[in-house]
Amino acid sequence: MKKIKPDQAHNSLPLLPPDYSFNSEHINKQLIKTHKALAELKGYARNLPNMSILLNLILLQEAKDSSEIENIITSHDDLYKAISIKNYKAPPQIKEVLNYRQALYTGYEMIKDKQMITNNMIIKIQEIIENNSAGFRKLPGTVLKRANADEIMFTPPDNEEDIIRLMKNYEAFLNDDTEEIDPLIKLAIQHYQFEAIHPFYDGNGRTGRIINMLYLVLKGILNEPFLYLSSFIIKNKSEYYRLLRNVTYNNEWEDWILFILAGIEETALNTLNISYKIIDSIEKSIDMMKVNYPKIYSRELVELLYSNMYTKISDLVNNGIASRNIASQYLKQLEPRLLTSEKVGREVLFVNKEIRKLLSTNLK
Repeated sequence: MKKIKPDQAHNSLPLLPPDYSFNSEHINKQLIKTHKALAELKGYARNLPNMSILLNLILLQEAKDSSEIENIITSHDDLYKAISIKNYKAPPQIKEVLNYRQALYTGYEMIKDKQMITNNMIIKIQEIIENNSAGFRKLPGTVLKRANADEIMFTPPDNEEDIIRLMKNYEAFLNDDTEEIDPLIKLAIQHYQFEAIHPFYDGNGRTGRIINMLYLVLKGILNEPFLYLSSFIIKNKSEYYRLLRNVTYNNEWEDWILFILAGIEETALNTLNISYKIIDSIEKSIDMMKVNYPKIYSRELVELLYSNMYTKISDLVNNGIASRNIASQYLKQLEPRLLTSEKVGREVLFVNKEIRKLLSTNLK
């Protein structure tokens, strides 16, 4: 493949699949390790008493960190308050993170329904993230610059016809199972191509990271989109962008593929470790409640307390666990062993101390 100089406008991005052999010893060895980690995660996740517990925790953290890559900084406490309190006056950055989370959930539901990833679905995901309906770029002039500098790092295709042509090819590649390319290699390829096309005015990075998780679900590698990949990208942000550029300008695919595969493996093992800790914490809380609070114990109550960091009295009422007066008594009895209460405006929130500890020590 012809190498491209950094100062050239990149309007002739090659179509997929790349003209490249991915059958190297290094890639094959890493593929085995990455598939093994994902298989362990997929298998162990079935042991969770309630899949939504892990899914809620991971998806919110993924939304937080994916947004942080775009310099949208939030805290766990602020995010959970925004979720828990009706009419909470969340600052713009909180709303952006929650938009990402909603986009991921919407994409997941569309994947389950359609069993494919289409450009219309991608446009819908980006629309939720950015809260606009601009669609694919139609106007020229988009360039990617180095942070805090005027140096142009990359000029993506800026002709509307080229963007549509490339995205149609991208969609076909995503859904074509006749290509004899391992799906994890295809994930790395499609992620590069999406970011290189840069089809939207804004939200390309976050949309691309959602597609990564949805692709794993589409291919049956995971049943739910709980691969927390943005944490790996944050830790290796400079390397991530360096390798993207090396594919573009030097056709250096192998290092990029190995980077993504290693990131998926590390992320899968970290998520597996978090799953262990969640189940262990739940079981310890069950044992504690059976001994100390046998009259209020129920499996449903424990799972509810772990489905979110903050619990309100109305949550118990809405889930049929107790009436309002009884629900208040239940939550107050669990202070200070498992819960601690905070008053936010007129609302009293009961914080799961174990979830807060897990977030602060394992999901930074």
